[in-house]
Amino acid sequence: MHQEDLIIRRETPADYDAIEALTREAFWNVYRPGCTEHYVLHVLRGDPAFVPELDLVLEKDGRPIGHIMYMRAVLAADDGRTLPVMTFGPISIHPDLQRRGYGKLLLERSMEEARALGTGALCIEGNIAFYGKSGFVVAGNRGIRCFGEPEGEISPYFLLKELKEGFLDGVTGVYRTPEGYFVDEEKAGAFDRKFPPKAKEKRPGQLF
Repeated sequence: MHQEDLIIRRETPADYDAIEALTREAFWNVYRPGCTEHYVLHVLRGDPAFVPELDLVLEKDGRPIGHIMYMRAVLAADDGRTLPVMTFGPISIHPDLQRRGYGKLLLERSMEEARALGTGALCIEGNIAFYGKSGFVVAGNRGIRCFGEPEGEISPYFLLKELKEGFLDGVTGVYRTPEGYFVDEEKAGAFDRKFPPKAKEKRPGQLF
């Protein structure tokens, strides 16, 4: 990976179709037969919680190969406070270029920019094997649980990272995923039909 060939920049409306197609390729048949991440991306751009400053495209040799977007969210602390945090996703890298460090590069840059905006912490659902390399920890081990999880139960997939040291010191509470991430399956299917047909396959390891 030669960083001189790479550019990370803000997404523009002219990118939307290409980035939605890229996201579809990146997630197709990964977590379920087909995918809905490209529809989620399409919907979230119009959500009030969307953070345009952190809507970033990774280019290699002049063509988009990756994308990440952020959303504002809140953590309801057990002491009655409401703490502003952020989440991100989908994060996409073209299938031909995955597992080469591009995703980590895009994530690290985006977190630097989130920190510069004053973001105190990030909460996400993801794989600790990947995100742990960028400093994420299992949120339940810090007393932070995702809305709907039983109190005391620790999910290995709900993760957090402080961007401001000490931001969550002494804090326990509940994080609520922004509503925009919850997909209307019928609308997602209709949106996907705008793209070239692809075979939906049931594969080992899929979550749905």
